[in-house]
Amino acid sequence: MKLSDLNSNEYLAYYQTYLDHLPDEELISQLKEQRNQFVEFLEKLAPADLERSYAEGKWTVAQVLQHILDTERIFQYRALSIARKDKTALPGFDQDTYVSVSNANNKKLSAFLNEFVMVRNSGIALFECFDLEMLKEIGNANGAPLSPGAAGFITAGHQKHHLILFKTHYLL
Repeated sequence: MKLSDLNSNEYLAYYQTYLDHLPDEELISQLKEQRNQFVEFLEKLAPADLERSYAEGKWTVAQVLQHILDTERIFQYRALSIARKDKTALPGFDQDTYVSVSNANNKKLSAFLNEFVMVRNSGIALFECFDLEMLKEIGNANGAPLSPGAAGFITAGHQKHHLILFKTHYLL
């Protein structure tokens, strides 16, 4: 499935910002390529970089990394539930609460690196098992329509969004 295969009724307009970061390429290819690029980015960080914040009251690099992991897991679960035709309305989540209780600032860089690879590889395996019908199934997440395909692309775009912010705001 390519990004251009998504219809606007498969996701909230809010997520368009993330999708705009992506090329019109296959989902699995993008997830794999981004995994490799993000691993390279993480390997270049110094442990002290995890403590950086670009302004008072803004998340540290460690907190942003945890947020990326949490969001990826949540969207994987949403994709799985919807692809399996579970009609349960899936809840939203409060990213600020998740980050505030995550203990992200106590984690080591190697832990983020290992966890990211495992979570992303798990997502790749999940999306590889979906056929086009499953990817186009519409469910309800956070009170809005969402397809598993859109969830996959949103995950990719969300990570790319934060990588851009790391480079522009955190100067990494």
